[in-house]
Amino acid sequence: MAAPRAVWKGFLKVGSVSCGVKLVGATSKAGKIHFKILNRQDGLPVKSAYVDEETGDVVDAADQTKGYELEKGDFIEIEPDEIKKLKLSSAHTLEVESFVAIDDVDTRYLEKPYYVIPADGAALEVFSVLREAMAKKRGAARSCVVLYQRGREVLVQPFGKGMLLTELRTHNEMASEKTVLDDLTNPKYDDDLLEIAGLLIDKKVTKLDPSKFEDTYEDALIAMIDAKRKGKKPPKAATRPKENVVDLASILRKSLAKEGIARKGAAKPQRKSA
Repeated sequence: MAAPRAVWKGFLKVGSVSCGVKLVGATSKAGKIHFKILNRQDGLPVKSAYVDEETGDVVDAADQTKGYELEKGDFIEIEPDEIKKLKLSSAHTLEVESFVAIDDVDTRYLEKPYYVIPADGAALEVFSVLREAMAKKRGAARSCVVLYQRGREVLVQPFGKGMLLTELRTHNEMASEKTVLDDLTNPKYDDDLLEIAGLLIDKKVTKLDPSKFEDTYEDALIAMIDAKRKGKKPPKAATRPKENVVDLASILRKSLAKEGIARKGAAKPQRKSA
């Protein structure tokens, strides 16, 4: 098996202790359906291009540069080389600023994962000691790193024989839960309904197994493409959900019966006399 391709190489640094590490992408889109944009007139692929907003002329890559808009129509030009020359320690070093308890991590902020592995054999001992110490303390290291010319806050935690680095969303990227949840009310409900719902949940408790996940949208795309290729009609669209449940008690009891769940202490139906 070929060695994994690193997207970043540098050093993991905790205090005065450091070791060489590599980041390897933990996700892949290789198996996903990808579409090309076609010209409806002749069915041929079209290319995207940057055009001058005023003249409409295509601008060659050599004539393109980045610009930051100060005010409407007023830009400061930034050359790619100027960005590359920025001296950031995080471009080559994952310096741990602090440790947080893994159990306290707000999962809303977790974004994109990468595997962290030792850069070479010389880094293996230090890397392993740091990983095991973090595992025993159930701690995750908070740091920042420059990836793809962008500074990113990250969290590093033990993962098997290696570590897992996860990009973090910033606080400014998150919508406040108050704007969404504060107007919700807690309706009154019968404790009996809560018990029935709990029984349904208990029936379906399992372990999270990502290998069982199915991308139903991707599957539907494949089925549609296959049907068009064979000159058949596309599969029927999925049925829309029904309206809100009106008689919750009745629906929950029917669900219990369908799942074959018997309630403790529930009265058995009486037989009719002959």
